[in-house]
Amino acid sequence: MKISFLTGITLAGLFLSCADKQIQLTVHADHYGRTDCVVSADVSKIVSNKSVGVALYEQADGRKKAVTSQLVTEQDGKSVLYWTLDGATPAGTTRTYIAHRAEKVTESQAAMSVEDTYKSLIIRKNGDPVLQYYYALMEAPEGVDPAFGRSGFIHPAWSPAGNVLTNIQPEDHRHHYGIWNPWTHIVYDGKLYDLWNLGDKLGTVRARSVETIYRGDVFSGFTALLDHVIFTPEGEKVIMNEHWNIRAWNAGDGFLWDFESDLAPSTALPVLLQAYRYAGFGYRATSEWTKENCEMLTSEGKTRQEIDGTRARWIFITGSTATGRSGLLFLGHPDNHNAPEPLRIWDENANGGRGDAFINFAPTKNEDWELLPDKEYVLKYRIYAFEGNMTAGEAERLWNDFAHPPRVTIK
Repeated sequence: MKISFLTGITLAGLFLSCADKQIQLTVHADHYGRTDCVVSADVSKIVSNKSVGVALYEQADGRKKAVTSQLVTEQDGKSVLYWTLDGATPAGTTRTYIAHRAEKVTESQAAMSVEDTYKSLIIRKNGDPVLQYYYALMEAPEGVDPAFGRSGFIHPAWSPAGNVLTNIQPEDHRHHYGIWNPWTHIVYDGKLYDLWNLGDKLGTVRARSVETIYRGDVFSGFTALLDHVIFTPEGEKVIMNEHWNIRAWNAGDGFLWDFESDLAPSTALPVLLQAYRYAGFGYRATSEWTKENCEMLTSEGKTRQEIDGTRARWIFITGSTATGRSGLLFLGHPDNHNAPEPLRIWDENANGGRGDAFINFAPTKNEDWELLPDKEYVLKYRIYAFEGNMTAGEAERLWNDFAHPPRVTIK
């Protein structure tokens, strides 16, 4: 497993001047009220090389206040500065910041960290675990067909109080793996394959490498490469490459993190993701949640018994835990294919009436999606883990931050 490290430089107060170069950043809330919202800006104009840092200050009431920020060189080579628009920012208002070029400073212990266990990566916020990406092979349980082993999935995903909200390899569906992203009906070179239902032995998804790890006071995360593999009489064949870009943000009281999948055919042939009732971004909830103690709601006001087959911009699930009540909010980006995406969920009759919880954003639930060679296809989701209950108003605010982030103008 190849792993490289990229630590975001965190700058909050003590800076040594490198030059007089600076820019003014105006953040526009636009039509939406913001609370502890993540903001980013391209500051390549004042960052000429990787040895240079940036100091960020907010200007308000005639005062200049240092702001914690994180500078990252992105995959496209741009220098992007990230920070949090802390507190409440009403709709229609602006906030002004000054970014100075500065020398890099030695980091203190970052608030957002990543631990490598040599089998997995664990993202932490102030020491508390947020999620684990398992890149090693998780073998099938003893006595179960080895075909059900898998790598490249997220489990556990935790709540802020430390409750595990995901489940893997449950007896009823051994191929379910916490939060994962396989496709079900795949047509390649005229033949049909299935990378979701591992027991059919037609294919699988495997983690290949971790390419970048980020740490800092604003966010931590990683980029990982996964192979989508089909099984043919002639042997295995990788037909798609997928990059996961996972970032967890130091914003608000809960655990806020992004899941981005960049999918591309890896041969000269197209890949057809054929319409099927489930495929793509999936979530299997903790076995502690059944119809007796968990609830769901979508952006369209649908409750659990009404949701399957409907479209939604967001869906949340809450359930009883050892500490009271916890939940997860899933946000789908409006740029995703077939957005707002159809949902596949289990209603309360699932698993012989137990009502275990399963949620799936399924962009191919009602239509085919052809992926062409030499093109990349992006799906973006944001997840918010919380304690207590969620309201539709709060879910809508978080979706607006994700779908319509604050606009930043530079001069």
